[in-house]
Amino acid sequence: MTEQPSSGPNGATRARRTTAQNAQLALLLEVASTPKPGNVDREREYPDLRFEQFLAGAVGAHGGFAVAADGEPLGVAFERAVAGMSNQTGGNTQFGAALLLTPLVAAAGRDALDPNRATALVGETTVDDAVGFYRAFDYVDVAVPEPPASMEQLDVRRGGAAEPVLREWGLTLGDVLERSAERDGVAAEMTGGYGWTFELTRVIERGDEPVTDRAAAAFLALLSRELDTFVVTQHDRETAYEVRRRANAVIEGEESVYSFAADLVDRGINPGTTADVVAGALFVALERGLEV
Repeated sequence: MTEQPSSGPNGATRARRTTAQNAQLALLLEVASTPKPGNVDREREYPDLRFEQFLAGAVGAHGGFAVAADGEPLGVAFERAVAGMSNQTGGNTQFGAALLLTPLVAAAGRDALDPNRATALVGETTVDDAVGFYRAFDYVDVAVPEPPASMEQLDVRRGGAAEPVLREWGLTLGDVLERSAERDGVAAEMTGGYGWTFELTRVIERGDEPVTDRAAAAFLALLSRELDTFVVTQHDRETAYEVRRRANAVIEGEESVYSFAADLVDRGINPGTTADVVAGALFVALERGLEV
């Protein structure tokens, strides 16, 4: 599923973007959106995580998206996306977004981009897909919650070293994500029907503001309604509740979004899960014909 070609100013037909290019563009538009309180955007960055590194990460992820659209297994496609994403000096820029996007890209490549099909593809994954997912952790350091004692052998930070356990237990990628869904918002989105992704798609599709402004509005809307699990992992639930409360205050006009954004960056509070879902919503909107 791709955008229909359109005509240029002199009547020439513009080449349409591929599904993989739309996924790449979604990552670029997400990081270019501003203000996104606590996240890297075109106006704010961290000393060790810069805007330019996100641009490079998006470029590098394209190869994984391309093979996902072509029908390669999700584990293969995701590992390749992360390997390419890691080809910059900032480390983990878009791990969660690439994970959330991969089934969406695969569904679009089959002309079936809807939440049910994307979730079904996750449910149809194999042990090999789980192995590819774990191997992706060998490329970058990813902040993840401590697993319960019963899952220590399945700690994703083991990377490819967890392959024997995955094969012994016969765990698919879908199984792994289901086990993480209570603690990880990206896993919950992928196994639970992509509800927020498609809801934010409608936010982005409305209006005539620049797409990056609509994406920033979608980011704030989700931040005001859902606890960001990356904030919980990096800090605690109390901090995540504070972020949600203040996002609501911004929407109600009780706090400036710019002071909110500056304060979160100063405190190193990064609502990364929210950004991942916005990237997914941008991709769906682009596949449906959103013009940029």
